[in-house]
Amino acid sequence: MEHEKPSDIFKERLRAARESLRQMSQAALAKESGLPPSSIAHFEAGTRKPSFDSLRKLANALSVTTDFLLGRTDNPEGAAEADPLYRDMQKLNDENRRQAADFMRFLAEKHDKEAGKK
Repeated sequence: MEHEKPSDIFKERLRAARESLRQMSQAALAKESGLPPSSIAHFEAGTRKPSFDSLRKLANALSVTTDFLLGRTDNPEGAAEADPLYRDMQKLNDENRRQAADFMRFLAEKHDKEAGKK
């Protein structure tokens, strides 16, 4: 049985995530990820490999996991990452994340109190 090279899996997953999952052009992915358009083209052609930082930027821009891009899982979204609220929280800075978490705890406590009255 023939095994694909990791670099082949990456370039195929990158293109599939960009075209099929997110319907993005290479230029749009470059803009969203902050990487040069030429880098996206090289990654998809398999002529260059991304750095860890570039891999993270690509995964974030495509809303997929790095494990999906590397072929370690067939699920493009991890368990927690599949939740839109989780993805939104990741966009916040530390202070805003703390405030959002505090507000969520407040809402949960409010719900528990209201449920206890019934």
